[in-house]
Amino acid sequence: MKKIIFAITALSFLFMAGCVNDSDDFNDNRDRPYDVPPETLLAYAQKSLADQMTTPSVNLNVFRFFQKYWATTDYPGDARFNFTGTRRVPDNHWLNLYTNVLGNLETAKQNVGLETKPSTITEEQFNKQQANKIAIIDILQVYTYQILVDSFGDIPYSEALDPTNVLPAYDNDSEIYPMLIDRLNDDIAMLDVNYGSFTSGDNLLNGDVGKWNIFANSLKLKLGINLADTNSSLAKSTVESAYAAGVILSNSNNAIFKYPSAAPNYNQIYANVIASGRNDYVGEETLIDHLNMLEDPRISSYFTAVDGEYIGGVLGTLNTWTELSHVGDMLIAPDFHSFLFDASEVNFYLAEAAARGYSVGGSEENYYNAAITASMEQWGVPTVNISTYLTQPNVAYSTATGDWKEKIGTQAWIAMYNRGFESWNFFRRLDYPLLTAPNAVPAAQGKIPTRLTYPIPEQTVNGTNWTAASTAIGGDNLTTKVFWDVN
Repeated sequence: MKKIIFAITALSFLFMAGCVNDSDDFNDNRDRPYDVPPETLLAYAQKSLADQMTTPSVNLNVFRFFQKYWATTDYPGDARFNFTGTRRVPDNHWLNLYTNVLGNLETAKQNVGLETKPSTITEEQFNKQQANKIAIIDILQVYTYQILVDSFGDIPYSEALDPTNVLPAYDNDSEIYPMLIDRLNDDIAMLDVNYGSFTSGDNLLNGDVGKWNIFANSLKLKLGINLADTNSSLAKSTVESAYAAGVILSNSNNAIFKYPSAAPNYNQIYANVIASGRNDYVGEETLIDHLNMLEDPRISSYFTAVDGEYIGGVLGTLNTWTELSHVGDMLIAPDFHSFLFDASEVNFYLAEAAARGYSVGGSEENYYNAAITASMEQWGVPTVNISTYLTQPNVAYSTATGDWKEKIGTQAWIAMYNRGFESWNFFRRLDYPLLTAPNAVPAAQGKIPTRLTYPIPEQTVNGTNWTAASTAIGGDNLTTKVFWDVN
């Protein structure tokens, strides 16, 4: 693993920019791992991405608190969104995605170009295979940049992976999105399902070029739907073209990172909830009360019962572990997998697209039902229970409370229970459900944060560019909104 860490060549300079050396041989690093196969780098980047988006560690990922899924028994500051102390969650989120994910993917891309053709295949086969590899890596980079933009707003993009530039400028977040869409279009055009790609190292989709094509179009759909309130024409064309090309409509095409059951690579929820030997997390009352009200059959998968009842704690307070529902048994299995894309998420995007009048082959009601069904099937709910749930007046699309934003936003919030970041995006875009945070630190103004603040080292090391970016977005605050969050 040491060699892989040395391969992180991209953004660690953002935290070490003061270590500039003008020696002639400064860049002649004899320890650089030119021989690290791209498969190894890809595997490490994928695991780093899955870990960051799945872990409940209060040092790394707090989106379950943002969406009022979990509450804490200790350290209530984390659930009050106090990120200026020792935790520095935004710093770690930024560093992991830029360095462990983007940095290793960039090196993997470079090392694909250094591979030589085996004698067993033709030149055409080799070139097509290598092009597929490059496209797959780039698709994952686009996925990661989307997370960074949606987390922070303006970020280093054009200059981000240039190791000779230790102080990269920030790009305008509204300008990055169209560039990401263009990259995806190029990647999709490059993918050729008639040829192979990675035979190892791709622990997400096993080198299946057809599934990577579906993943790329689903990501394109996600980018397009986020643009709906700020660039309606680009949003519509992007969503419609992505749908027409094929997106994740069923769980058979979900992008799943499968954790082994053995240490140290097991499921990060297990690592923090069970292997840690601590009792830090309980279910939060907002979600649990809503699930109880709807008699939602997923509740027994999401949480444990207390004397036959499901009882939640209060976000931002000290909760008593023995009196409240805990994280469900499915999630804490050591080999429980991480989802980076699933059919429920995509069907909710299509429901929203249909409600906005886009041509996506179905109605908002059909996709709404398909999204809920995919979620329930994912959690093992029997078909008969799914049908019963969908016909409840408080759930059925025709009778559920509110407009399409409230209907879709509320059910997406429930379905995205183990995907806090994606849930946060639905919440910010649709403004439902109505979540408040009365125990939040003053910096959050009693609200769920609408972005993460920039890392502290950016202020001290890349101060000029940090100042420019902070000014451009309206202030480096938890309450500042990313460009597509206009309501």
